[in-house]
Amino acid sequence: MIAKMNKYSILLLNCDKEEAVSGIQDLGLMDIRRSARPVDKQSEAMLERIALSKKTIESLDRIDWSKDPDCDKISKAAKRIRRDADSDILKEYEVLSGKLSNLRSSYDASLRQTESLKCWGKFSGEDLKDLAEQGIQLHFFALPRKKFDPQWAEQWPLTVIDDADIVRFVVVGDNGIPAQELPQLKYDYRTSEAESASLAGELLDCKAGLEALKAAKPELEKAYSDEINGLNHYLANASGEAAVDGMISVMTAFAPVEDDARICQALDGMNLYYVKEAATKEDNPPIKLRNNWFARNFETLTGMYGMPVYDEFDPTPILAPFFLLFWAFCMGDAGYGILLTIVGLLLPKYNILDLKNHWRLVTTLGIGTTVIGFFLGTFFGVNLTTLSWMPDALKNMMLVGKVNVGGSAYDIAMVAAIAIGGCRICLAMVIRAIGTTRRFGFKEAISTWGWTILIIGGLLVAAGALTSVLSASATKICIIIVGILSALGIFIFNKPGRNPLINIGAGLWDSYQMATGILGDVLSYIRLYALGLAGGMLGSAFNDLAAMTLGSDPTWQWIPWVVIILIGHALNFAMSCLGAFVHPLRLTFVEYFKNSGYEGKGVQFNPLKKETTK
Repeated sequence: MIAKMNKYSILLLNCDKEEAVSGIQDLGLMDIRRSARPVDKQSEAMLERIALSKKTIESLDRIDWSKDPDCDKISKAAKRIRRDADSDILKEYEVLSGKLSNLRSSYDASLRQTESLKCWGKFSGEDLKDLAEQGIQLHFFALPRKKFDPQWAEQWPLTVIDDADIVRFVVVGDNGIPAQELPQLKYDYRTSEAESASLAGELLDCKAGLEALKAAKPELEKAYSDEINGLNHYLANASGEAAVDGMISVMTAFAPVEDDARICQALDGMNLYYVKEAATKEDNPPIKLRNNWFARNFETLTGMYGMPVYDEFDPTPILAPFFLLFWAFCMGDAGYGILLTIVGLLLPKYNILDLKNHWRLVTTLGIGTTVIGFFLGTFFGVNLTTLSWMPDALKNMMLVGKVNVGGSAYDIAMVAAIAIGGCRICLAMVIRAIGTTRRFGFKEAISTWGWTILIIGGLLVAAGALTSVLSASATKICIIIVGILSALGIFIFNKPGRNPLINIGAGLWDSYQMATGILGDVLSYIRLYALGLAGGMLGSAFNDLAAMTLGSDPTWQWIPWVVIILIGHALNFAMSCLGAFVHPLRLTFVEYFKNSGYEGKGVQFNPLKKETTK
C-alpha cells in the first residue's frame, strides 16, 4: 500500500537556509524540493506579517493562568468578552501584551510603595496641605539605625515614627540634620492600596482579554496558513529585483503522516515558517510503499518499472506472489532452489554480485523454487518420479504427466502455466476496472467493466456449464445477461455523451485489439513451462554426459564426472537464474501492467538525510 503523506510548505530567508536544511537533514524524515525567489518590498512586508503571526501563535500557546491566584475570575471574565469578528488578532495581542507588561510594572511598583507607606501610619493629604499653608513644613527621613543619632531629638523638633532596623522620623520646620531627606509624602498607604486594587482589576481584565484571544488561535493559525500560501503564490509570479535582504528560500517537503509529531516539533524549533496539510494527487507527492514482510522484498521490482502515482494501487502485493511463482516455474528445479537459498543466506556476509541488500528476496526466491521444483519433480536434473525409493504418495503430488484438454493430451505443467496466466490477466482486468472507477469515476470505467464482465463472466459461466454446476437453462440465462451487460458497456456506453455510432465503431476496434491482445498475453505464459522444461532437460543432459565418463568400474573417472557435474550445473544454474529473472519481469511489466492499467509514473520517496559510513 501507499503511505499517506503530509505536505509542508516552508518559507525562510536565504541566510537561514543552511541551518534549516542541516536540521532537516539531521531529522532524516522529509523529501525536500527547493527553490529561491527575490525579496522585494511587498514580499518583505508579507514575510514580516508571517513572522509576527508565528510569534503571536507561539505566545498564545504559552499563555497559562492555571497557577494564577485569580484563575477562576480570569476564566469567567474571558467568557463574558465578545470579540469583533473583523478585529485584527495581531494588533489586539500586541496592544494587550504591551498593556499587560506595563500594568505588571505599575502594580509591582504600587505594592512596593504601599509597603513603604504603611510605616508612616494614617494621614490625609489634605492635612499635609493645611499644615504647609500654615507655614508648618514636615520633613521625612529614613536611616539605618547605626547612622541615626538619638541626640538629634534634643537639637531639632524630631518625632520617631518607626524605631526598627530602619529608623523613620519626621522633623518639623527648617532643619540641619546631616541626612538625605525623603521626597515629600502626598498621601498615606490607604490611597496607595486603592491604587493597587485598581491596577489589579485592570490586570485581571487584561489577562481575561488574552485568554479570550487564545480561543481565537485556530482563526489565527488559518490566517497564518493563508499568509504563507499567499506569499508562496506571490513569489511564484513575481519577477522583481532582489532587495537588500537577499532571497527567500521556498521549500516544499513531503513526509509520511505517522512522522508528523516529530517533524512539527523539529520545525517549530527552527527559524522558518511552514504550513502543513494533507498531500493530494495534484501535489504529486513522492511515494513510499508500506507492505508486509513478504511483499516488502519485491518493492525493488516495482521501483524498476516505476512507482505508482499517489492515487493508484500499489501493485507490489499482487506482483510478489506471482513473481515468486513464475521464478520458481522458470527455474523448475528443487536442487537449484536449495542452492539459491544458500546463496541468499550468504549474501549479507560476502555480498555476491553486489546483492547484499537483496538477500531476503534471493532467499525467498530460493525457498519458493525448492517447493515448486519438488512439485515439478526435478532435483539437479534428476526426474524424481523415476526414483524407486521415492514414495508413491509424493510422486502423485508432482505435476508430471499428461492431461486431456479438448481431446488432446498436454503436459500438466504447461496447462498449469497457461491457467495461472489466464487467472492473472483476469485479476489485472478487475484491478483496472476498480482502479479506473476509483480514480476517474464510473463513467470513465464503463468500457473496462464491460470487458471485465464479458471475459470473467464468460469464463465463470463456461466453468459452471462444464462442471454441471449450471443447468442448460441456467447457462443460457447467464450467457444472455453477461452478453447484454458487456455489449452495453463495450459498444453503447463506452464513452457516455458521444455519438452512439462512434461508440459502436470504437467498440469494434477495441474488440479486435482485445481479441488479439488477450490471446497473445495468455499464450505468453507458456514461456514459464518452456524455460522450466529447458532447464530440467539441460540439467539431465549434463547428468547423462557425466555418467558416460564413469564406465562400468570407475576409479579416476570420478574426477571428470565431478568436473562435468560442477561446471555443467553451474552454467545451467546461472542461465536459469537469468531466464527466471528476465521472463517473469517481462510478464509483469508487459502483460500484467498493461491489462491492469498501471501507470508507474510516481517518484520514489527519498528523504534528505545524512549518509553514515561504517
